Amino acid sequence: MKPHRASVKLAGLYLAIMMAISVFFSINLYRVSVQEFNRDLRGQGAFLNHLPGGFGLTPPNREQFLMDREQSYNHAKNHVLEQLLITNLIILVGGGFLCYYLARRTLKPIEEAHEAQSRFTADASHELRTPIAVMQSEIEVALMDPKLTLAQAKDRLKSNLEELAKLTKLSEGLLRLARLGDNGLEKKDVSLPAVANQAVDRVLPTAEKKRILINIDAKKDIKIEADEASLVEALVAILDNAIKYSPEKTEVKVQVIKESNHVNVQIVDQGIGIKADELTLIFDRFYQADSARSKKNLQGYGLGLAIAKNIVEINGGTILVDSKPGKGSTFTIQLPLKS
Repeated sequence: MKPHRASVKLAGLYLAIMMAISVFFSINLYRVSVQEFNRDLRGQGAFLNHLPGGFGLTPPNREQFLMDREQSYNHAKNHVLEQLLITNLIILVGGGFLCYYLARRTLKPIEEAHEAQSRFTADASHELRTPIAVMQSEIEVALMDPKLTLAQAKDRLKSNLEELAKLTKLSEGLLRLARLGDNGLEKKDVSLPAVANQAVDRVLPTAEKKRILINIDAKKDIKIEADEASLVEALVAILDNAIKYSPEKTEVKVQVIKESNHVNVQIVDQGIGIKADELTLIFDRFYQADSARSKKNLQGYGLGLAIAKNIVEINGGTILVDSKPGKGSTFTIQLPLKS
């Protein structure tokens, strides 16, 4: 109801401006038309007065001629006024519908941004409350236990440290998203094979723990204009996601493929895959495939892919995903070649 009310108010404002302009021009058009009619009327009268002998116009005929001319003048004025009123009425009705349509189009992205911001705030609040509630509960239970041993106290402190690490990771992710919104990236010539190697180096310790092999196929030195640090972060987020959802002793491929007017960076894994109805949701902030996570007991906040998508788009590219449950996923980053 509120969006409709806002649209009506904005449409009313648009319509008021439109009608003010229309009425202003109508008044001036009517004034100019009347002046032209008067000028023609005076010109005809002056011409008639200078006719020698009136060219056969007797006084009664002359009076009738003047009366007919006056009626024609009044009829022309009324006709112009009538047409202007009809025109303004049409503008009022048609303009009302047009203004409402324009108001809806104007407010739609604002409403969507507001809804996205509301969802983001609600999700962030929920994710922040969870580890805080866990720490608070553990501390309260520990304080109420008179027989708490040193070993038990250390276990509680260790658990609290884990929750603090989660909070730190979440806060860092939120800060990255906020910085990406400012779009303060420094674009320059970047070697994509070098970016891919930097990203792989950062996730190697995680891959080695699961004995996952990462193969890089990026032989040619392909350069684009982009922000190097942010692209490395995007690839790290996707690689981390691939490693997280891949079984042990599997392989993750990183391929840099040059096309005619763009370059593809593909990350192919042999993981659990993504359901078709989730493919459009995985890049949403805080979205997590709950069934997959519960089976694998994986921790995360669903910010990595959202950050990667924002980074790729800010660098002028797009990110696509192709996946089948149980057969792995292929993430493709398309970036424009330097012109």
